[in-house]
Amino acid sequence: MLSINPANNTVRENYKLLIGSVIPRPIAFITSIGENEVINGAPFSYFNIVSAEPPMISVSVQRKGVEQKDTARNICKHKEFVIHIVDEDNVTKINDTSASLRPNESEVEMAKLTLTESESIKTPGIKEAKIRFECELEKCIELGDGNNINTDFIIGKIVRIHVDEKVYKNGKIMYEKLNAMSRLAGNDYAKIGKIVTIERPK
Repeated sequence: MLSINPANNTVRENYKLLIGSVIPRPIAFITSIGENEVINGAPFSYFNIVSAEPPMISVSVQRKGVEQKDTARNICKHKEFVIHIVDEDNVTKINDTSASLRPNESEVEMAKLTLTESESIKTPGIKEAKIRFECELEKCIELGDGNNINTDFIIGKIVRIHVDEKVYKNGKIMYEKLNAMSRLAGNDYAKIGKIVTIERPK
């Protein structure tokens, strides 16, 4: 087996190893309030659940050098954001939002996504998502090597959950109807494939 010391790799080499190994990764499409109240939208695949009590989720936003990306800067300023689950019906438009735009330009508008008001926070979500979480910022942790900060690790507390009734039954999400998409490496995405059921030991 090949043994690799990440300290001897370039950032790009480590990035490729990580995104090719940690798969599939769920995708969070995040809306936030940017400059002049412009609604920013961007997808992130360094995303997961933190806890159920209280309900919290996390997203890791890599910086451009030392500069925060629009999403991280907006969240740190306004202390709120909306996370949407990316599914087969909206993945193409969500992919379009990964284009590099200026902070005063809206990826949501560019991708022709439809804004919808939130109930508990000011930041709107998008109608095209079957599931969305209104979040208040719990904590933003700056990560990096020594004094070189290159990542904003954001933890959000969920204050409102919106679920399309078509994917919800008896308190559970029907994943076969949600059709969530996941991220692989390069330009590749994945659908949920064959399901394997293994009971936990008692």
